[in-house]
Amino acid sequence: MFTGLIQHIGSVTAVSHAAAGGARLSLDLGPLAAHSKPGDSIAIDGCCLTLASLAGTVATFDAVPETLQRTTLGELRAGARVNLECALLPHDRLGGHFVQGHIDATAVVTDTVEGGRWAEWHLKLDDLRFAEQIVEKGSIAVDGISLTVAGCDPREGTFWVALIPETLSRTTIAGKKKGARVNVETDILGKYVLAALKARSGPAPQTTFGLDEARLREHGY
Repeated sequence: MFTGLIQHIGSVTAVSHAAAGGARLSLDLGPLAAHSKPGDSIAIDGCCLTLASLAGTVATFDAVPETLQRTTLGELRAGARVNLECALLPHDRLGGHFVQGHIDATAVVTDTVEGGRWAEWHLKLDDLRFAEQIVEKGSIAVDGISLTVAGCDPREGTFWVALIPETLSRTTIAGKKKGARVNVETDILGKYVLAALKARSGPAPQTTFGLDEARLREHGY
């Protein structure tokens, strides 16, 4: 579990693709390496991966084909900069929102509006099925960054977020200009509520407490 508060911008040192699919990513964790070890979970651009090995500040991670297909990690090359966050500890402050590190979809940056002390990024989902999980003033993680949805259009699969100077300077989002693809994780609370409501609003059962006309006739009614 994560909070969406980026702790460091790491750099990709190497990407090794396997013949059968999947890849091994090598990243320079910088200061995060001092309190990281093999087996730890680290969010890379919002995608939770397990640290496989650590040599100095360079860590390796294995990404399965599913991860490469559903996220932007498959596009990473040596030299790329990525947002990093270590897993949340029980005693840590929850300054962002609950982020699982399980990417739901990717989105494309359609426009950027910079206004001095603020900025606004507009995005469009690649898979419109996830648009109903995004609500105005709700939480969303973009490349692992905890953000508030400033507005959205579920029919078009678009949404936009407001960015403060701190976010622009401490994450990679300032470099994601028009046409860039990003990872999106919708709010965990919202998606479970939506799933529960859909389940409850399904087809009505044909019988009540196991009784129907045939069962009543069988018992002499």
